[in-house]
Formats: sequence, C-alpha cells, structure tokens
Amino acid sequence: MTSLTDDTLERIRALFPPELQSTVTDTLAAECSNNLPFFENADEHQLERIRFAVLKLSDGDLLELKRAIHIAKIDWRDVLVAAGFADSVTAHRKWRV
Repeated sequence: MTSLTDDTLERIRALFPPELQSTVTDTLAAECSNNLPFFENADEHQLERIRFAVLKLSDGDLLELKRAIHIAKIDWRDVLVAAGFADSVTAHRKWRV
C-alpha cells in the first residue's frame, strides 16, 4: 500500500463529498497500489497516472471508482485509454476536475 500525492488528494476533494473522501483515499491506497501488474515497487508518484485515470472515470461515484479499479487490476492500460491518458505520460497532469 502506498500513500497518495497531494495532487491526488486534491482531485478526491474536488470529485467526492466530504463524507466519502476518507473511503476513497483508503480504497485508492489499498486497491490501486502496488497490487497492480508491473507496479509492485512503485511509489505514489509512479501510481498517480493510473489513480487519476480511475478517479476521472469514477466521475465522483464510489461504485464507478471501484469498477475502474477492478479494471485497472486486470489491465491498467485500459483505464488509461478510457480516461484519455494513454498517449502521453504527462496527460494526467493537465486534467482538472
């Protein structure tokens, strides 16, 4: 399990109501972390692109977030494509909620 970057926390606050933010933070830290294929030794900065993708796909819905994380665990490239972050390793940084 890895911590979350300040930018990731900022997007969580923008997307989710206060009462869900802790759940979203815990879910991302536990379920969208070093358990992803090829990210076994990744830190929070290396995971940020995938975490932004699942957050974007969630559109502020906890069930959609969990669905996107499930897809990322199978093949994280699918969530990058769906979120529009596949063509550039920095595309996620331009996304604002």
